[in-house]
Amino acid sequence: MKKNFKFLKAICLASVVGLASLSLASCGFDVADGEHTIYFYHTMGQSLQEPLKIAKAQFEEKYPGWKIEHSQIGGYDEVKSAIVGDLVAGTQPDLAYCYADHVAQYLESETVVNMSQFIDNTNKLSTVVLEGENWVEKEFGTIGYSAAEVADFVPGYYAEGYAKNYAGYAKYFQADDVITMPFQKSTEVLFYNADALVELGHVDAEGNAVAPTTWDELWAVCVEAKAKWPQTTPLGYDSESNWFITMCEQNGWGYTSAEEGKHYLFNNSNAQAWLADLKTRFEAGLFTTQEIYGSYSSNLFVKGVEEGGSIFSIGSSGGASHQATEKFTWGVAPLPGSKVNDKINNAAISQGPSLVMFKTASSNTDQKQLMTWEFVKVLLSPEMQAAFATVSGYMPPRLSAYDVTSYKEFMEGGTIVSVTAKVASTMVDRYYTSPAFVGSSTARTQVGTALVYAVMGTKTPQQALNDAYKKCGGK
Repeated sequence: MKKNFKFLKAICLASVVGLASLSLASCGFDVADGEHTIYFYHTMGQSLQEPLKIAKAQFEEKYPGWKIEHSQIGGYDEVKSAIVGDLVAGTQPDLAYCYADHVAQYLESETVVNMSQFIDNTNKLSTVVLEGENWVEKEFGTIGYSAAEVADFVPGYYAEGYAKNYAGYAKYFQADDVITMPFQKSTEVLFYNADALVELGHVDAEGNAVAPTTWDELWAVCVEAKAKWPQTTPLGYDSESNWFITMCEQNGWGYTSAEEGKHYLFNNSNAQAWLADLKTRFEAGLFTTQEIYGSYSSNLFVKGVEEGGSIFSIGSSGGASHQATEKFTWGVAPLPGSKVNDKINNAAISQGPSLVMFKTASSNTDQKQLMTWEFVKVLLSPEMQAAFATVSGYMPPRLSAYDVTSYKEFMEGGTIVSVTAKVASTMVDRYYTSPAFVGSSTARTQVGTALVYAVMGTKTPQQALNDAYKKCGGK
């Protein structure tokens, strides 16, 4: 008799992803209100919580009785710390913002949900909703995405979520299982002082400023600018880590690998030579970075060349508003590329939050996972993504979001945020992400620190990278 009870319970739970027509009520499905509540951790500030309220209302109106409880935890690292603690206690949320290196740490808990079981599910959603005081089972639309809907995601963003990007994934998933979905993304772009470029003669046939497209071109302009305006520091770069990682990607030098025992590739002769060259350029006063300058490079950029500001600032597309100024005419261009074997590699980093789902301790676990997925679909709808992107300045992962009227109007605006979003949207084929594993975030921090040590002469490039390698656990 006990065996039969377990069998019936298993059949009841199987209705979530495979046997959608089974009646939960017929299995005596009895859950507390908390088990109809989806808990979501994020970092959204007040402005982003406005569209979140709309998404929440849409979901709760469609599925009466189901609730969304969301918590603004702090920054991304705070979200990770909270989840790590929750996983130990077994009180993790159903859904959370994440970065890839965070998820690499979560995998060992065996609670990360394989979203492919929902994405590929062609069944109709059958779930209980509240009518008056009674839970009643109802059928809704298809659980998964169609092939056209999957193709609507920017390929580079969608591919970030594949399990094969994570070291040790094979213990838990197949290579192409999707374990995160992209939420809002940013990249790095080149902000430039158009008036200064015009004065230096870098113009097109109509006399408009022309921004450099390669690193060789950019350094040449920096030398010209330093000669004309000795007080200026021509280039400011916000993220030392991004700079190092991107140069490794553009030039094929090797940064990290998902292969066990061979994670750290950055301590190589090519990277050392580049750091030595960078030190020479630093000593010539051609650039600074956030760590060296002591502030975001946007604060240097907006000064203008007459006050010792920079001509170029490389920073996140999501932080474009901080680059705005009325002192000169600004422009925005894609990140410069590296010339390799007579071809230009324009790789640019992809950053910004994705969404990860967790298995939670509940007698209603499978049903909650299914409904959490339904909320993910609401958050990722073109209309909601357009609403989030308009507020954040980040890029929506859905191509069809660019056809939403409100977002089209935003993209055609003249603000630096809208112009930057438009430039970033042309870069979707350039995006790359680095392998994720426990320790990948340490590597990111250490290569940024190595760059600072090397260019300032505190350590030789070889010493800086050797030390960084050791701090990542290398011998």
